[in-house]
Amino acid sequence: MFVFVTIILVFVAYTISIKFVYYRYGQLWPHLRNKISTPLYTVGNSNFCPTHVRSSASTRKSEDEKPRVTASETRALLVTAHPDDECMFFAPTVLKLVESHAALYLLCLSTGNYNNQGLQRKRELLDSCAVLGIPSDHVTIIDDKELPDDPAVQWSTALISSLILKHIRNYSISVVLTFDGRGVSGHANHIAIYKTLRHLASAGRLPQGCQIFSLHSISLLRKYLSVLELPVSWLFPSDFCCLIGREEYKRAKFLCLTYRSLNRPY
Repeated sequence: MFVFVTIILVFVAYTISIKFVYYRYGQLWPHLRNKISTPLYTVGNSNFCPTHVRSSASTRKSEDEKPRVTASETRALLVTAHPDDECMFFAPTVLKLVESHAALYLLCLSTGNYNNQGLQRKRELLDSCAVLGIPSDHVTIIDDKELPDDPAVQWSTALISSLILKHIRNYSISVVLTFDGRGVSGHANHIAIYKTLRHLASAGRLPQGCQIFSLHSISLLRKYLSVLELPVSWLFPSDFCCLIGREEYKRAKFLCLTYRSLNRPY
C-alpha cells in the first residue's frame, strides 16, 4: 500500500511540475524572442532546446532583389542536411518562429537522394514546409554532387560556407539555426554543417549582428521521455528553448509520418 501511494504522489508531483514548466516557458517566450531579435555578434555558438537547385542555378527571385527589413523583424535561416530534418528535429522551433511572424528561410543542403528518391523527397520537403508555414520561395534545396546524402562522404566546408554566407547576405539573416557538434542523431552530414558554421564564426566571416544557435543533442533516454522530459529540460536550461502545445505536436508528428520516403540511416 505504501508503495502504491508513493507512486501516486510521485506521479501527481511530476504532473504538476510539467504544467509549471510549460507555463514558465510560455511566459519566457517573449524574452527569448527579443533575445534573438536583438543584433549580437557571436563568435562561438549557443544552444536552443523556394526550391532553388544550385546545379541549374534556377531561382524564384533575382539575387539582386534585397528583402525589406524592419528594425524589429527576426530574420532566421535554418540550415539542414536532408529533407525531413526540418520537421523531425526542428519542428518546435519552426512553428514557434512562424507563430511569432519571424521571416524564416530554409536551406537544405541535399535532396536526400540516398535511396535514389531525391525528386520525391524534394516534393515532400515542400509539402512539409507548407504545413509548417514556411513559404515555398523561402526554401532552397541544393542538388550538388559534392553534397550527397551519404554519411560516409565528407562534405566540402568551402562549398557549405559559400552557400550559407550567400543566404545570410541575400536575405539579411540575423539568426542561423542548425545542428550541434553531435548532429542530434550523429549523422556526419549534420555535423559537417555545425563544423562549417563554427569555422565561419571563429574566422570572423559572419556579418556583425549574426547569431548562431545549435540544436542541443541529448541522450536517447531523454529523447524518448516525451512530455516527461520537460522538468529535466528546466534543470538544464538552454539559451533559446521552444515549447509547443498538443496541436502543434500533432502537426509535427503528422509531417514525420507523411514522409513516405523515410528509409535511410541516421
